[in-house]
Amino acid sequence: MTEDTNDISVLVHEFWTLMGSNDFASVQAVLGEQFMLEWPQSNERIRGVARFAQMNSEYPAQGPWRFTVNRVVANTVSEAVSDVTVTDGSMTARAVSFFSVEAGKITRIVEYWPESYAAPANRAHLVERIEQVTAYRQRCAS
Repeated sequence: MTEDTNDISVLVHEFWTLMGSNDFASVQAVLGEQFMLEWPQSNERIRGVARFAQMNSEYPAQGPWRFTVNRVVANTVSEAVSDVTVTDGSMTARAVSFFSVEAGKITRIVEYWPESYAAPANRAHLVERIEQVTAYRQRCAS
């Protein structure tokens, strides 16, 4: 794989496709040997592809995980960011992930899981509600 912005975007999409297979060992195909995942919000780090696969396999879920890639931005030959909606059919969350890539493999992900919250009433006269991503995508597809 040549390292250009397009290829890194493709690599990130491939990562999320493999995650969506729920065969987390298969994700190792796109991860570097020294892979590391960091969750700054909980001060956790996972080192190694085997631990990453095990953590995802053992994570409690109500059903198979599904990942909707909302956006991928890659502006260098070694970095990309994705915005992904994640669901197990019961819960839905959003993840913003920063990818580092070396030699065509993902070597590091720093991931943030922002919590949704109700909009404050004091600014209701200044804002408009954002439609859910799924509804927006369905509208655009028609």
